[in-house]
Amino acid sequence: MRISAALTLALSVSALHAGFFQSDDKVSNVKCVYSGTEGHCVEPVLKSGKELVITVLGQGVAPSVTASPAQAYALAKRAAIADGYRQIAERVRGVQVEGQDSIKNMMLQQSSTRTSVEAVVRGANVMNTTFKEGLCEVEMEIALSYTQFAQ
Repeated sequence: MRISAALTLALSVSALHAGFFQSDDKVSNVKCVYSGTEGHCVEPVLKSGKELVITVLGQGVAPSVTASPAQAYALAKRAAIADGYRQIAERVRGVQVEGQDSIKNMMLQQSSTRTSVEAVVRGANVMNTTFKEGLCEVEMEIALSYTQFAQ
């Protein structure tokens, strides 16, 4: 017996209409820091005339075999930036989660989970880069405005 489940957590204007967009005359910035799965931030509200800044921490590991330390650094940094883009896309667009369990004689035989995200990320900036013991971390930031979504 196989049980399949698919869950789509996509942020859309219609789903967010009940509280994500609010009109306000004051112009200010709202900042919320997300750090992979460790981020504990309540979903912020994007208000008219305000800017929402999302900050993520991307991580990348240098391969064990490289031609030079410079190549190891460059590859780890590229992986960290890709991880940062993925985290931004997850925060803005949501994550599609697919799960499948195989059950035989009322016992779990196999369980698998796949996640995916699809988005175009423009305007993200690398704010800080650190490289220590083969691990590269990049702090990335993107500013979102009400007018980008209220179309």
